[in-house]
Amino acid sequence: MQQLLYTLPALMCPIGMGAMMWFMMRGNKNKQATQSAPGTPTPQEQELAALRSEIDHLRTTHQPNTPAPEDAPVSLGKHAGATR
Repeated sequence: MQQLLYTLPALMCPIGMGAMMWFMMRGNKNKQATQSAPGTPTPQEQELAALRSEIDHLRTTHQPNTPAPEDAPVSLGKHAGATR
């Protein structure tokens, strides 16, 4: 009886891992079967496309009041170039 208590957890680990793998593979097959036809965008792809077009629109209409970072003057500070 005492040996059974030691071997039971050792056997449950691989059995549990196998069951989890089986459930995960089973779940992936269901998702693949319910996907839309190729060429038809999913709702996530449609939302992504709408967001990208909104970002492009905002970038074209936005006119910054400050100079771009590469055009801004660089201040090296009080101790620039000082060596110790």
